[in-house]
Amino acid sequence: MFWIEGEHGKISELTYTVQDENTVIVDHTETKMEHEHQGYASKLLDHTVAWARSKNIKIEPLCPFAEVKFDEKPEYADVRA
Repeated sequence: MFWIEGEHGKISELTYTVQDENTVIVDHTETKMEHEHQGYASKLLDHTVAWARSKNIKIEPLCPFAEVKFDEKPEYADVRA
């Protein structure tokens, strides 16, 4: 799990499961309602993509948010499973 914390705890989180040694599945993103539409989930996804690149692994974007962002951002194509 990757997350962003604020003064009062977790603001946003992204969870993934390991499919195999070369692939993770992003299965959930969530941002607390009062922090939605401020880019936190996008920052987490950017971080996850950078992490995957550094580990030379692929991402299967199962979560609807991640799937839409992968479709919108051609720069993510190199890590898409």
